[in-house]
Amino acid sequence: MERKIRVLVAKPGLDGHDRGAKVIARALRDAGMEVIYTGLQQTPEMIVEAALQEDVDVIGLSILSGAHMTLLPKVTRLLKEQGMDDVLVVAGGIISDEDAATLKAQHGIAAVFGPGSSTHEIVKFIREKAGVARD
Repeated sequence: MERKIRVLVAKPGLDGHDRGAKVIARALRDAGMEVIYTGLQQTPEMIVEAALQEDVDVIGLSILSGAHMTLLPKVTRLLKEQGMDDVLVVAGGIISDEDAATLKAQHGIAAVFGPGSSTHEIVKFIREKAGVARD
């Protein structure tokens, strides 16, 4: 039996809107993934600690506050410091194309899904990229 992909969905920073994160969490769960939702207003340190404790394959970061160029690179840096640079990190929310390109090229974010992204597209991307060969 193949192990389920484990996904941590988190809302970094002071963003108080989580409808999108909950929709994504439900879609991932319905697609057969194991989903851990950390809730609102998580610090990068809290997110990385939860990812470490839960032994996740993927972290999905949902951010609408505009602090993505500060918070997301901090999450990926902390993951690297913990030796967790094999964790796939994806982001969603209000992120400009220019910032998305920088996050992907320089900060280890595998994909950025903006408003209107298909949940099927997100599920497919995670299934293709996450891999569950880690034990």
